[in-house]
Amino acid sequence: MLDWDELERQCRHCEKCALAATRTNVVFGAGVRDAEVMLIGEGPGENEDLTGEPFVGRGGKLLDDMLEIIDLSRKKNIYIANMVKCRPPQNRDPLNEEQEACIGYLRNQVALIRPKIIVCLGRIAAMKLIRPDFKITREHGQWFEKAGIHMTAIYHPAALLRDPGKRPETFADLQEIQRKIREVCTHTY
Repeated sequence: MLDWDELERQCRHCEKCALAATRTNVVFGAGVRDAEVMLIGEGPGENEDLTGEPFVGRGGKLLDDMLEIIDLSRKKNIYIANMVKCRPPQNRDPLNEEQEACIGYLRNQVALIRPKIIVCLGRIAAMKLIRPDFKITREHGQWFEKAGIHMTAIYHPAALLRDPGKRPETFADLQEIQRKIREVCTHTY
């Protein structure tokens, strides 16, 4: 396992897949490095590629607002990363080979952080981390346990921007995440 500095250095110079050729910035991750709660999305979009920070566009603003409801913030008590660290063209879903090229970086981040809870943002992350046949519309908000980590998935913020009708379900999922944090975490709140 690499330490934070070496992991980030290797990630920033990565050329394991074709996404390296079209990126502006590697989007490594952001937040508190001893967080008990880790959020994992699928990959950076245009704004993230330009800034090198995860979830900074309209979806990022919505995510920050959602997290604030349950007293979570990347500045004080969570860490946010993505399945792939470089933007797929036209924000398409990351291909399996791109996910496989990047998964080692994410696994190393998880090993360094040692979160008690992982929240997958959207179906792509849930299918990779929870189960390949994960159905976000049916299984969002449900809990799974893998290697002692409590895992759940919520709708991706971009999906909530496209379909605001999913927001009440997501609010209920956030309340359930808050309940689980109070149950299993010791220093998040």
